[in-house]
Amino acid sequence: MIPKDIAADKMTPEEMWKAVSENDASYDGLFFYAVRSTGIYCRPSCKSKVPKRENVCFFDTAEGARTAGFRPCKRCRSDLAEYQPIREIADKAKQLLDDSFRRSCEWNRELRQLGVSKRRMAEIFKEEYGVTLSEYVGSLRLKEAKRLLSDTGEEIIDIAYSTGFGGVSSFYRFFKNETGLSPAAYRKEHCV
Repeated sequence: MIPKDIAADKMTPEEMWKAVSENDASYDGLFFYAVRSTGIYCRPSCKSKVPKRENVCFFDTAEGARTAGFRPCKRCRSDLAEYQPIREIADKAKQLLDDSFRRSCEWNRELRQLGVSKRRMAEIFKEEYGVTLSEYVGSLRLKEAKRLLSDTGEEIIDIAYSTGFGGVSSFYRFFKNETGLSPAAYRKEHCV
């Protein structure tokens, strides 16, 4: 790992090549490398196939690489100040869940379209937000159920289905486990 205060102009081409060949993210932002055979420039941490050494040249900045005629890599997004693909996937998943938590089959289908496996999506979401997908959806459903119970006169059975629960018994069980009250008791205490 390289200290962040060391400038790229103080590194040798061999040091930079070592960082590129090892995909060392600690060098990101210190320099960029370009591949003559492809016309693309990347960050040192880019996960693309390591190019042949004789095809690589180094730049202190992304602007320098662009000025020399290279275009940014679509994989490591060398044109962005900071690219966080994992965070981006987690944010998209969260938005999908926020929009479709009431419809389980829909959010499961839409999550698959983000291009990662269900298992990997679960890992990413837990890593970024500290809760599982199911826990997050449960919290959204609970919040909406509480709102409907206290602000409307809607039947409990209708609230159960409209918030995405598969049935009344699963709704009652979940609601009581989370709040310590049955939906009817919650409504009685919180009704306006």
